[in-house]
Amino acid sequence: QVQLVESGGGLVQAGDSLSLSCAPSERTASIYATAWFRQAPGKEREFVAAISWSGVDTAYPNSVKGRFTISRDNAKNTVYLQMNSLRPEDTAVYYCAASSRTTYARPNENQYDYWGQGTQVTVSS
Repeated sequence: QVQLVESGGGLVQAGDSLSLSCAPSERTASIYATAWFRQAPGKEREFVAAISWSGVDTAYPNSVKGRFTISRDNAKNTVYLQMNSLRPEDTAVYYCAASSRTTYARPNENQYDYWGQGTQVTVSS
């Protein structure tokens, strides 16, 4: 079973930037498309960003489009989420997810097979 490890969360002020990273605990060839989801207290987990295996295609919901950027470095086996112009409503636990079945950037949770433990992002007003 592939284990994903997220890093980079923390406490920032509104308008600040933060970068998250996600990598498997050991190098594996079974990870293709990768995505970020988040879950705020009392809310359902929601899609944040996805990137195809090639890195060419990405997907974002309107709530983060233009502020968040997902990227990947396959040589380092790492996916990044650059978050700019953060808002208090971005406060959540952020989860990395990877698929062993699809190479496309998909927004649906059921496309992803491996999940990280999550990293807390808190944005104060």
